[in-house]
Amino acid sequence: MNAAVTTAPADVIRDGLAHLAPVALDALVDVAGLLTRVDRKYVVELQRVPGLLAGLPEGARALEIDGERVFGYRSTYLDTPALDGYFAAGQGRRRRFKVRTRAYLDTGTSWLEVKTRGSRGTTVKQRMPHPDAETVPVSPDGHTFVDAALASGRINRVRPQELTPVLVTAYRRATVLLPATASRVTIDVDLGWTSLRPRCPGELARPSLAIVETKTGSTPSEVDRLLWSHGHRPVRISKYAVGMAALDPTLPRLRWARTLRRELAIPAPTLPSSPQEDR
Repeated sequence: MNAAVTTAPADVIRDGLAHLAPVALDALVDVAGLLTRVDRKYVVELQRVPGLLAGLPEGARALEIDGERVFGYRSTYLDTPALDGYFAAGQGRRRRFKVRTRAYLDTGTSWLEVKTRGSRGTTVKQRMPHPDAETVPVSPDGHTFVDAALASGRINRVRPQELTPVLVTAYRRATVLLPATASRVTIDVDLGWTSLRPRCPGELARPSLAIVETKTGSTPSEVDRLLWSHGHRPVRISKYAVGMAALDPTLPRLRWARTLRRELAIPAPTLPSSPQEDR
């Protein structure tokens, strides 16, 4: 699974996308903004990504900004002291949520984002401009925004003022537009996690892996079918959740136990198992 990689992960993606025509950010958002969508995630060995990119459907286009196609991201996740966000997602609750700030390192922009669940398993994302929550506390306007976004997802048990930064994820991402289905695909590499919780400090990196995510309407995209033809299947993975579980061995792994063990090669801790863990 974690064979040595001799080419920088970002260069693997950059080279694999070189044959695609570019698309500007505004055009990408116009065609496939998809703030309400179905996400399917795949963990792929980096060495297999070039073959997948070579098979992208005709008409696929790569997001390009100022001549660059691979961009740095940094997300700071916030949760309650009881980790309500982590447990709600891990236990598959209908009323689950995710709150984070996301910084786009190459453009210098940053957003406060709230994800909730919509009808039929869709993901609903709402966001507003806001600095990285690790360095700048969430503002009163940010608390008001989070409160309204959670209420729209029928989540009333969480007070925004309780949310504090607990984890940072960092990675580099390329985005591909599929105009025929008004959908898009992201490929994340240089995957890294840093715990912000004093009781379990630590870092995790997986440079030999990529997370490929399709973001579509209800119908799978051409890239989903391409991935299936190469033997890849969607997996349960949340960058937030697997980072939390990997860096805090006292947390139950819940529905991510298999992904942590198989895809991320993180052995199970020598602790009593939770009956709710996905085996």
